[in-house]
Amino acid sequence: MTHNVALVLGGGGAGGNAWTIGIIAGLAEAGLDLTEAADLVIGTSSGATAAAYVRSGMSPAELLESVLAERAQTVGQNRERPSSVPPPVSMARVFERMRAIGAAAESAVDLRRAMGAFGLESDAILGPAAATQRRAIVAARLPRPEWPDKPMIVVAVDAHTGELAAFDRNSGVELADAITASTALPGVAPTHRINGAHYMNGGVRSSDNADLAVGYANVVVLSPLGGRSGPLPDGQFEGLRRAPEWGTDLASQVEALRAQGSHVVVITPDADSRAALGTNQMDPSTRIPAARAGFAQGKSEATRVSLV
Repeated sequence: MTHNVALVLGGGGAGGNAWTIGIIAGLAEAGLDLTEAADLVIGTSSGATAAAYVRSGMSPAELLESVLAERAQTVGQNRERPSSVPPPVSMARVFERMRAIGAAAESAVDLRRAMGAFGLESDAILGPAAATQRRAIVAARLPRPEWPDKPMIVVAVDAHTGELAAFDRNSGVELADAITASTALPGVAPTHRINGAHYMNGGVRSSDNADLAVGYANVVVLSPLGGRSGPLPDGQFEGLRRAPEWGTDLASQVEALRAQGSHVVVITPDADSRAALGTNQMDPSTRIPAARAGFAQGKSEATRVSLV
């Protein structure tokens, strides 16, 4: 193996983002600081925002404190989009549309292109100002505006072609643009235009995109959605089919990494963390309880995360 440690941060809404930070702080409390150990951090959707914090130079304890210090927000407001830009339809209908797209798709490419069409269709309803407003809010929430010196990948998907976009500091794309694209959930937020192309949430390809860690001896995956395939409880935005035969589900990606020699550890929410996350991980009111539950879980998981 050429590289040592890749840290994969999956998507999972506002609550999943906070749970991820809690896990990282808990692992550090128990003696494993992944903010220092990771040679590469890969972030998808809310995991992309978490990646920016992990690479910010803040200590794990400071990362956790940044979540716990947040003022409780109104239930129903989505941390991943500006409250002044409402979704074109109710969230229940957005979830329903996603599930319908997943059920009709015959391949991973079909699914991504259909989701892209949904996102582009929603752009017309949201209006041109929505994208500008959302980019400004994403940029304001970043711990620092520039790409970190240490390697980091932010995952998005081309809304026109369904192709993977793996942005990094050498892509010629500003960090705020990359994360705005990675967190642009079709039907909820506008697609994000970069160099003439429109991009959408990286979770449309895979909630975790762990396959991008190929070539690393150790891969640690923090998956707020638990790598589940098929519909999630009502209120979850990842209600898309993840057929194992497509190779886009987490289990298939982990199997492929292990077949190539990687030591892979996957951490998903335990019972207490699932209770803290509730049935709507997009709800900002889950952030503080999810971070606390993640911190406790991280301390207990440390003995399982051995690095070779």
